[in-house]
Amino acid sequence: MSKAFSKSKDAIAALTPEQFRVTQQNGTERPFTGEYNDNKAAGIYVDIVSGEPLFASSDKFESGCGWPSFTKPIVPAHVTELRDASLGMVRIEVRSKHGDSHLGHVFPDGPQDRGGLRYCINSASLRFVPKDEMEAEGYGEYIEQVEDI
Repeated sequence: MSKAFSKSKDAIAALTPEQFRVTQQNGTERPFTGEYNDNKAAGIYVDIVSGEPLFASSDKFESGCGWPSFTKPIVPAHVTELRDASLGMVRIEVRSKHGDSHLGHVFPDGPQDRGGLRYCINSASLRFVPKDEMEAEGYGEYIEQVEDI
């Protein structure tokens, strides 16, 4: 049975000021400051607001950009991509579908052997669920997408 994912007032109220600024006001955390930039544990990253699964540790890679980087979403339908012309440049913004949280941006400079994309994601928009807790938290259907590290 799949979990239901949605944005709630309670989830928004529980955000830290930084999580609120990033997810609800389209902010960006400073590079190399995010909680998950150097995380190498096995598990999945879910939207801090809705809990929808977004990225797997097996798709995370070190890009050197200062934010967690992934080659693809764990469930492509949980991520929306929008044209972003802010800050005098054109980029592709990444948002969670159910939570409508601003996550970061996607760029075409990722590892070519893994599809060529780099999902550059703010740690403040994510919650990490370790592999050994995924079943208990209702994410068991995604365990096979997470490799042991």
